[in-house]
Amino acid sequence: MSNTNVNTQSVKIVTADPGGLGLFGLAMVTLVASSQKLGWTTGLAFVIPWAVFLGAFAQLIASFNDFKHNNTFGATAFAAYGLFWLGIATSWLIKMGVFGSALAADVDGAQLGVAFIGYFIFTVFMTIGAMETHKVLFIIFFLIDILFLGLAADALGLGHSWHTIAAWAEFSIALVSFYGSAAATLNTHFGKQFLPVGKPFGIFK
Repeated sequence: MSNTNVNTQSVKIVTADPGGLGLFGLAMVTLVASSQKLGWTTGLAFVIPWAVFLGAFAQLIASFNDFKHNNTFGATAFAAYGLFWLGIATSWLIKMGVFGSALAADVDGAQLGVAFIGYFIFTVFMTIGAMETHKVLFIIFFLIDILFLGLAADALGLGHSWHTIAAWAEFSIALVSFYGSAAATLNTHFGKQFLPVGKPFGIFK
């Protein structure tokens, strides 16, 4: 019997860091949505496309690629918030009567409040995780905590001041997320720290 040499060849597939795209999607949708909450613009018709294509699709694309990076934290965050924007856009469409008057007449805003509470709980433990990424990401998650707390309280009828708190938190998320997107993109592009993001807190690791 002759000996057969078997050569094993492995193929490495390189996937670029999707953080810049995901944070840009978050920045754009929160910028447009906060402009409506703050009264700088009116109506939801032109918020919906940004919710679907930037808030949802851009973050879902980032999530799929973070899964390829074996980045459970980033993939979970981008997927959860991407799906949130699909859910909220669909809720707006229902309220506007796009899916028929029967569904529009059956809307109960308190159900959105319950959903916001669920996302607040999710964001709290993701904020703890963000402490071991970098400080820009931690700030974004902390602001999202405030956003969902304000949205939940407003939807549950606890006072209009919560709507204002949520609006300013959302606008702040947009600003910090633009910076985070720029840092993720340019730092990788230049191969050095072009924009600082701050070191992890180092509490849990």
